[in-house]
Amino acid sequence: MELTPPKAVLFDWDNTLADTWPIIHQALHDTFVEWEMQPWSLEQVKERVAKSMREAFPALFGKDWETAGKSYQDNYRKYQLDWLKPLPGAEELLQQLEKADVFVGIVSNKRGENLRKELKHIGWDSYFDAVVGSEDAARDKPYGDPVLLALEKTGLPMSEDVWFVGDSIIDLQCAEDNGMTGILYGDVEVEQGIGRLGKYRDFGFHVHVRDHAELASLFRQYGVI
Repeated sequence: MELTPPKAVLFDWDNTLADTWPIIHQALHDTFVEWEMQPWSLEQVKERVAKSMREAFPALFGKDWETAGKSYQDNYRKYQLDWLKPLPGAEELLQQLEKADVFVGIVSNKRGENLRKELKHIGWDSYFDAVVGSEDAARDKPYGDPVLLALEKTGLPMSEDVWFVGDSIIDLQCAEDNGMTGILYGDVEVEQGIGRLGKYRDFGFHVHVRDHAELASLFRQYGVI
């Protein structure tokens, strides 16, 4: 499939640029135990977690979701910086994009304050022209609100020359619903409708890359880096 070369590249954060599944899993485990709920396995967490907390927690905890959310945030911060790991090849790609004539941002469903704290901790602040997390905009992904906020200073509309790179169906839905070029990131078997992997086939993403080496090759193909 021939793509429109990007004028802007937007990344998801969790498990697209950084490996945060162990942190999310442990924080949820601790929260569920506190609330006397059955904890999820790591695979269940990977299957079920994509929405922002303000979108997902009401269904899990009912009217007490904000209190549970505070517990989760407290638990998350216990492990956040010690367990945070950049994904292989991610920084090298960001360094190349920094030299390119393209706008680079993050649009994440992680709370904005946590997102910026993690970026600062690993020294990646300077790689991004915009960083938007959950609660920074009126609504979170898959709605277009955080994307518009990220692109605000560029004058660019949400269109095919904005590439959105992410690992979840929420990212793909955000790209598809808002007319952007969706890039599915991650080592998944898209063609096989088995397990959690088959869910990706329902969304009109344009390209699937398994790692940052493949993503860098895609950018080189279109003259971005």
